[in-house]
Amino acid sequence: MAEAVLAFRYRGTDSHGKRVSGQIDAASRDEAVRRLRQSAIVPIDVTPGAAAQATGAVRRTAKTRTAITRSIGELAVLLNAGIALERAMALMLDSVEDAALRGELGRMQQAVKEGAPLSRSFAERPGLFSPMAAAMAEAGEADGQLGASLERLADALQRDDDLRGMIVTAMIYPLILVVLSVAVIAMMLLFVVPQFESLFAGAEDRLPAASVLIMQASQALRAGWWWMLLVLGGAVLAARQILSQPQARAASDRWILTVPQIGTLVRSAETARFARTLGVLVEGGVPLPSATLLAGRAIGNSHMAAAVRAVASGMKEGAGLTTPLAAANIFPKKAIGFFRTGEEASELGPMLIRLADVLDRDLKIQLQRLVGLLTPAITVILGAVVATIIAAIMAAILGFNDLALV
Repeated sequence: MAEAVLAFRYRGTDSHGKRVSGQIDAASRDEAVRRLRQSAIVPIDVTPGAAAQATGAVRRTAKTRTAITRSIGELAVLLNAGIALERAMALMLDSVEDAALRGELGRMQQAVKEGAPLSRSFAERPGLFSPMAAAMAEAGEADGQLGASLERLADALQRDDDLRGMIVTAMIYPLILVVLSVAVIAMMLLFVVPQFESLFAGAEDRLPAASVLIMQASQALRAGWWWMLLVLGGAVLAARQILSQPQARAASDRWILTVPQIGTLVRSAETARFARTLGVLVEGGVPLPSATLLAGRAIGNSHMAAAVRAVASGMKEGAGLTTPLAAANIFPKKAIGFFRTGEEASELGPMLIRLADVLDRDLKIQLQRLVGLLTPAITVILGAVVATIIAAIMAAILGFNDLALV
């Protein structure tokens, strides 16, 4: 049974120290406090209210993420055309197909109609909108350029979706090859090798060691495939449980960055996401320390994210951006050059967006190179394993025939 979702009323302060209040939906008070802090809101008082089942029905999936990006882009176009925010949101709702999401956006539109700022609606729904969305909306409301801020936000979200889609698409073919390879090897051990076992019954001591090993592997797979699946499933669950611990997750993410090819790929992808998010926030007028902290939340690698949080904390005490980032050694040297140039020329926002574009192109090349290496490697490994199984069977047949002629 799904856990009930409650509407919590809260009072707190935002990243600029201003008092804010509103409502946020969560399953518990602790979750409400955690989500508020993720939205750069320091809660002062959080009070539970009534159940909010309709709000809880919306889940952030790939489809929902795409719909939200499209809706923000449409809202930006309507605002730039001079349409009032409340009317623009009403028009935007007409193109939302998902009923649950349309209902949630409708509640946001009603809140705006009652006088609430759009940025607060974003901040109250961290499950649907990232902290960057709330910060960009707040910056746009402050300088009267909400349409332009939402346009930059929609572009950043779309590029982030494109980056994610490019990585997923590039890895589909290697994953299919891996699945097919495992299936082919399993079928040979389950169905092909047993056809020859009756020929060698009672003569295992006279067979080549490789042939005996292959037949033993076949027998083990047939006799215990179910517990092998249980062990594999248990290992996966145990790994997920271990990686849910912050220290283990940090160690794992730190190790991933050192893996050849994969580490470079992850570093480039995370740097591109951070640079684009920070560039958009700075261009939108968000103060650099707050923008750095918010952009760090867009990083999926916990080791890199922790380093960025440390840099953001130092900036609040008067430190710069480029030097601490270079000392952290988490971004490529090319990226540090863009950071330094942008900071020295007071063009940090445009330089970071340009850096993200450069890294996106580099990432595409790296993905193509990785797929180019993985595809023949998987094919060669599959061929070698299949050839080994066939050679072991043929060696057993020929050896057994030679023994029979003696």
